[in-house]
Amino acid sequence: MRVRTDGTLAYGIQLPIQSQSTIYAEAWESGAGPQDLVAVARAAESAGFDYIASCDHVAVPRRLAAAMSTVWYDPVATLAHLAAVTERTRLLSHVAVVGLRHPLLTAKQYATLDHLSGGRLILGVGAGHVREEFEALDVDFERRGSVLDETIDALRAALGADEFPVHHGKLYDFEGLGQLPRPAQPKVPLWVGGSSPAAVRRAALKGDGWLPQGDPRDRLPAQIAELKRIRAEAGIEDPVTVGAITERLYVGEPAWDVGRRTISGAPQALAESLRAYRAMGVDQIQVRFRCRSRTELTDQIAAFGAEVAPHLD
Repeated sequence: MRVRTDGTLAYGIQLPIQSQSTIYAEAWESGAGPQDLVAVARAAESAGFDYIASCDHVAVPRRLAAAMSTVWYDPVATLAHLAAVTERTRLLSHVAVVGLRHPLLTAKQYATLDHLSGGRLILGVGAGHVREEFEALDVDFERRGSVLDETIDALRAALGADEFPVHHGKLYDFEGLGQLPRPAQPKVPLWVGGSSPAAVRRAALKGDGWLPQGDPRDRLPAQIAELKRIRAEAGIEDPVTVGAITERLYVGEPAWDVGRRTISGAPQALAESLRAYRAMGVDQIQVRFRCRSRTELTDQIAAFGAEVAPHLD
């Protein structure tokens, strides 16, 4: 399933607060909590955002803590909490490092989330990059790509319609083990994250969507062409949802320094810039706003939905 099926450029947001890497977290997030997260999720839904997204890290080693921080909310718990306070916006794991867990465990958690939310889950998956996490959980870091490949196959089976899913693989083998509830959706969309050649190939062959990780615009056309070439050669005719993470945005003329890599200005100017993604074959964009407080963020979200989004197509 695609986020939208009418040919328009969809837009979603990676939630603040739930992950606080110094690469993107704003200063106010360190003192924020659940009420702020709920307010942002509700603002995104009111502004017509197609999805809200949550990241995944189990534990961050001390050597990376200064850059990554150790604030990483569990995506299943976070999205389930927000499912209860929203009604329409979809719930994306961006991305779940599913190779860290047995696929039956992952399937139980995300099937329940989809069931409870009325079929709003998009399962975004990725290979992961933190060696110590894999070692602590007794998963082979060097083989994480092949682990993810089989995990995706196992999850396809375990999130399907069959109460007793079947998967016989090199790493995982299960049959005759029932899991209810089943997902509300007949097929849970599975988007593959990552920008390496291996990740693009995995998305092409195994995904319903592709989530590049902040690639510069000029790299995307060639990557999209490669993704579609691989699918075509494999005979895969189902549509694939191509994503992109945009530059940081600020709707309007900021009265403070938002940084030279932030796109700011009048709503129609922002829309014109973002329409370039659609022209290169992108179906959905993930946006993030510069902001100094929760109120400024929710104001930016509202302004984007009301003033920018109508001009995206």
